[in-house]
Amino acid sequence: MEYLQIEKNASPYTVRYYLNDLKSFQHFLELEGISALEDVDYHTVRLFLTTLYDQQLTKRTIARKISSTRSFYKFMEREGKLSGNPFLRVSLPKADHPIPDFVYEKELEKLFTVSDVSTSLGQRDQAILETLYATGIRVSECVNVTLSDIDFYMGTMLVHGKGRKERYVPFGQFAESALQEYIKNGRTEMLKKANNKTEVVFLNAHGNPLTTRGIRFILDKIVNKAALTIDLHPHKLRHTFATHLLNNGADLRAVQELLGHEHLSSTQIYTHVTKDRLRTIYMGSHPRADKKETMKEVESDDES
Repeated sequence: MEYLQIEKNASPYTVRYYLNDLKSFQHFLELEGISALEDVDYHTVRLFLTTLYDQQLTKRTIARKISSTRSFYKFMEREGKLSGNPFLRVSLPKADHPIPDFVYEKELEKLFTVSDVSTSLGQRDQAILETLYATGIRVSECVNVTLSDIDFYMGTMLVHGKGRKERYVPFGQFAESALQEYIKNGRTEMLKKANNKTEVVFLNAHGNPLTTRGIRFILDKIVNKAALTIDLHPHKLRHTFATHLLNNGADLRAVQELLGHEHLSSTQIYTHVTKDRLRTIYMGSHPRADKKETMKEVESDDES
């Protein structure tokens, strides 16, 4: 845990998943009657992999469990506890990369009209929705935003991301207006109900910092008010943020920076385009795509 936290700058979520994966491996070894890590060989690893497949886990989950255990053996080698890593010879299963689900602009517009911004809770809900869509930040990053992280003069927000990495993300006029209204009015009222003062921006009805579960509940409430049938979760707004930027001509590298992705491959899953956008690109780019112009040319040729 110390190695992951201090040297690898892993997030609490990553550490938790690593430990859970190692517990799964430990349980497997106990069932197989293997009591020492040095007794694990290539055939044991293959059997472990087969066991994971038998549990009908996703390829992504299996790849993570193998990667976690491989990293653990690598660490043990470095510490001089083991002299080999049997996981090096096993290739990770290629994970499926489905197109991320996102919200269309017309559906989003409806969501922005349902919160009662004359109330404290309505102002907060509107500010959360505007912030998530304007910045594309993760819900875990959103609940940790403090007052000092927001620079209204520059129109930027300091985001504390995964692996203790920080990045500045800009936000637009709509998010700025919603945040200003909420911080000056709604948040001030909520804070009066709290026993302890906090610099965290988004608060619950009792004036305490919101949790990630609280934000998910708020988004569900907004969807119900809008009478939409979509499934809206914080990460879907992150998908929507990236998709809309790229569909409107944003540079892939710039979107990578905004999302806080370490590798460009993580951002490339958003390079899909909607059918409407695809049609617009085609009609605007193909020399013979404009049907009206094509008909005019045909009529002109017939007359001549």
